[in-house]
Amino acid sequence: MNFPLKNIPERTSIPRNNGLTMIMDKGLSLEEVKNFISSARPYIDIVKLGFGTSAVTPNLKGKIEEYQKHDIPVYFGGTLFEAFAIRGQFEDYINIVKEYNLKHVEVSDGSMSIDQATKCGYIERLAKEVTVFSEVGSKDATHIIPPYKWIELMRSELSAGSKYVIAEAREAGNVGIYRGSGEVREGLVQEILTQIPAQKIIWEAPQKAQQVYFMELLGANVNLGNIAPNDVIPLEATRIGLRGDTFHFYLDK
Repeated sequence: MNFPLKNIPERTSIPRNNGLTMIMDKGLSLEEVKNFISSARPYIDIVKLGFGTSAVTPNLKGKIEEYQKHDIPVYFGGTLFEAFAIRGQFEDYINIVKEYNLKHVEVSDGSMSIDQATKCGYIERLAKEVTVFSEVGSKDATHIIPPYKWIELMRSELSAGSKYVIAEAREAGNVGIYRGSGEVREGLVQEILTQIPAQKIIWEAPQKAQQVYFMELLGANVNLGNIAPNDVIPLEATRIGLRGDTFHFYLDK
């Protein structure tokens, strides 16, 4: 904070365990990464190299090393994991994670169909060596998962070794925990929270209205993901009531 304002909610400090902002990098250049870090480092908790972009990103090693130089965890998107797993190349995936010195991975099944026991087996194997984030929910908008099943899947993946479960929304925020319009499936979210601790969930929330919904529900230190690099500073201002959408959230506290 540059200014001595009262009634500003206290934010957790880096390295955070909750109040995370997970950024989706879909192909920033090395120079763009340097500029991004210089402008927003205090608010960058973890960076996901979106879906399979890391496979076609030039100077990938240089980008990853730039993030790591600033102690920013970075990991490949879950779709890349799925691309290896569906081809029977899980061991190759592990080798690549090691080659790029990554300490975090994402396990998902949003594009491929695997049984839950197999997915949890992948989580258990990876969790012995790295920090695992696992994503719950399908990228197929026609595949509606009932609330009890979301809870069951999240619980089993946390038990298997995931540090956080990620509630699927895609980069557009129009599937999974959201309707096609981007509207939050509030009943689903509320039911999940009756069984799964909020601090163990990262809610993918690329749209401003979605971010505001979760701040109003869970406070400034809610875990949010799939945030575009250009939205990181606006998001931090929104978290602490310095945007019109949240301006009145903390004035009487």
